[in-house]
Amino acid sequence: MTHQDRDGLPFMKMHGLGNDFVVIDARAGGRAVDADLARAMGDRHRGVGFDQLAVIRDHDAADVELLFWNSDGSTAGACGNATRCIAAWEMARRGVGTLTLRTERGGLQARAEGALTSVNMGPPILDWREIPLAREVCTLHLPVPGDPAATGMGNPHMTFFVPDAEAVDLASFGPAHEHHPLYPERTNVQVASLIAPERLRMRVWERGAGITLASGSSSCAVAVAAARRGITGRRVTLVLDGGEIAIDWREDGVWMTGPTAHVFDGVWHG
Repeated sequence: MTHQDRDGLPFMKMHGLGNDFVVIDARAGGRAVDADLARAMGDRHRGVGFDQLAVIRDHDAADVELLFWNSDGSTAGACGNATRCIAAWEMARRGVGTLTLRTERGGLQARAEGALTSVNMGPPILDWREIPLAREVCTLHLPVPGDPAATGMGNPHMTFFVPDAEAVDLASFGPAHEHHPLYPERTNVQVASLIAPERLRMRVWERGAGITLASGSSSCAVAVAAARRGITGRRVTLVLDGGEIAIDWREDGVWMTGPTAHVFDGVWHG
């Protein structure tokens, strides 16, 4: 490591299906991440740019602990694609095929699947209090125009099943629902349409980030909502703007399997 590296903040740039992340390994110490740093690094014109920032820390009860920040400086409780990317990198670094991770969601498991990486994102949260919603409603059919479903996957989600996900003006539809009064902590917004048996086209607006090419927790939420509605079974493929991801809602949780990419390493001097 050079003197310049010591003066700056080393980071990695990764992505899962175009859902991109800055990853900071804080296990060796260094500058603490706060909202100002997240916003500065998240600026795609003046910083590095990312959908989420992930911080790796040591944890007594898991191989690693992960903390997540959005590009607007807010925190996120879960980020499935970042979890997969970091798990793939850490498993390769350790020379192992499985890994345990700790997030705000709790303990998660990851495993290598050939060139792909799987993460168990845990059981879906279906109780209105825990998602959380502002009042007691049926989470499978929210009293909102368009009849969306609500699901928690460590962060809140609102899923709309539409005839054609491509036809939705997500740039206006997403922010109009992110701040819905039913969601006191804001929400991720998905539009999804069935394009073949067990195959859904999904687009996503993430709270604190906007339109993203993919979202792991959103993919899990859409798959759970589709299975609960009887639109699909519990194993589905989701076609996202950035590619395809496989979701399998099992007894032990919602497993997500897809590709990861470690793009480059850098040092932040902002």
